[in-house]
Amino acid sequence: MSETTKKWYVLRAISGKENKVKEYADAEIRTTDLGQYVSQVLIPMEKVYQIRNGKKTIKERSYLPGYVLVEANMTNETMGRLRNIPNVLGFLGASPGGKPIPLRPSEVTRILGSVDEMQEMGEEIAIPYSVSENVKVIAGPFSGFSGVIEEVNNEKKKLKVMVKIFGRKTPLELGFMQVEKE
Repeated sequence: MSETTKKWYVLRAISGKENKVKEYADAEIRTTDLGQYVSQVLIPMEKVYQIRNGKKTIKERSYLPGYVLVEANMTNETMGRLRNIPNVLGFLGASPGGKPIPLRPSEVTRILGSVDEMQEMGEEIAIPYSVSENVKVIAGPFSGFSGVIEEVNNEKKKLKVMVKIFGRKTPLELGFMQVEKE
């Protein structure tokens, strides 16, 4: 089969089981003749920074939860074998028992391009701070003080926190990495 007849399709998987679907599909491609029809199985991933115990950790999560991208030459046999992979619910855009609809090239470049941008950029912090929430300062000269969030600036990753110093409320501008929730 030529590479030009292969198109991108979307498999719907049970959310959280995307990696298992990819592992199983990759094993099938290596050990059987499915490799003639399927060239790639991808899970679009993004990097997310989280703060745990005052330390910044990097975690990868699925950019499109519940979906696995497959580049394949879709025949009835290929469709059946992919559909019968454990934890697969079916194809996106396919009527029950019908042939799946491939993604348009513009959709593929948009999805894969945005994932590449996220891999390079990757400065998302997965901590939603909200106004009037109590936080403790963990870094800087005011380490150990507690306060209440007055303002949240997600673009700059900054908080305005009212801290009581010498019996008087004082506003501090702190970064997301300098505080933790109480």
